[in-house]
Amino acid sequence: MRLLNIVSSPRGPASASVAVAEAFIDAYRKARPGLEVDTLDVWNEDLPEFDSLAIGAKYKQVSKARLTGYELSVWARIETLARRFKEADRILLGVPMWNFGYPYKLKQLIDLVSQRGRLFSFDGVAYGPLLEIPRALVVHVRGQSVDEGADASNPGFAHQADYIQFWLKFIGVREVRSLTVEHTWDARAPATIEQARARAAEMAADF
Repeated sequence: MRLLNIVSSPRGPASASVAVAEAFIDAYRKARPGLEVDTLDVWNEDLPEFDSLAIGAKYKQVSKARLTGYELSVWARIETLARRFKEADRILLGVPMWNFGYPYKLKQLIDLVSQRGRLFSFDGVAYGPLLEIPRALVVHVRGQSVDEGADASNPGFAHQADYIQFWLKFIGVREVRSLTVEHTWDARAPATIEQARARAAEMAADF
């Protein structure tokens, strides 16, 4: 069993999403002896820029044009990243909310690996997933919450979770489970995080 653990917070031990994910991993190791954990930390990985040259190389491949040495090197790195998804049996993803979205380095990873012929297919009519991963767990961490009595004009934060779920299902994750951790910026943070760690450990039992 191989778990791809995607870390999108740069805060290390101070990160709530990392703390909850680690509690899950500790419990999952006990439930799955021999578990392999591949940690993909978007802040420590050498992620190539998905710039004009990389995008140009992408379209060259579509048209079967010859790539330059630089373009080949960029795509070799993209292939290596995509391969880590292909080799995974499960995915764990910690997502802190940044400005009502997600860390930009996570979006960079998504843009790099979400390539036709790597993680999804397209036959000119319809898209299809290329992964066959039974389930993923996404840990959503937010400093605040839309509590009862809050400003009614606040639309909530569902859009953040919806996008991540859509992307995971698009590439081939059949079931996306989620654990939401809120109030990590106020006095409730220690208790909230500990409760989430306990819940994460419980969720590892049948993952």
